[in-house]
Amino acid sequence: MNDMELLRIEKGLKTPFIELDPVRGVLTIEGRSIPEDPEEFYGVVYNSMKDYYKSPQELTTFNFQFEYINSGSSKFILRFFHLIKNHYDSGHDCLINWYYEEDDENILDLGQHYRDTFKLPFKFIEIYG
Repeated sequence: MNDMELLRIEKGLKTPFIELDPVRGVLTIEGRSIPEDPEEFYGVVYNSMKDYYKSPQELTTFNFQFEYINSGSSKFILRFFHLIKNHYDSGHDCLINWYYEEDDENILDLGQHYRDTFKLPFKFIEIYG
């Protein structure tokens, strides 16, 4: 049983909504990701994920739904995928739901790049505006 607290960061003008629910085993990131300092913003989430993986659920679901993501943020998301992959390879099951808007080739391509790089179970979900 994971006794870690729910992490919730409300959406800002330049930052996405983030929720890490250790009881349900779900991490959701959705919105625009262009924070002034990606390391400071995502560092809290990254550290919470490391804590979560001390006692993870049987299946961890990741919901990524970016309206826009800058290069600084995508480098940090890459760090998340390294963490996810390390735990996946050691037996912790996961599912990555990658949402993208119907005309947004950039977000779709980014998700496909992560899938091809890390060989994790991805589900691509098209959103119709």
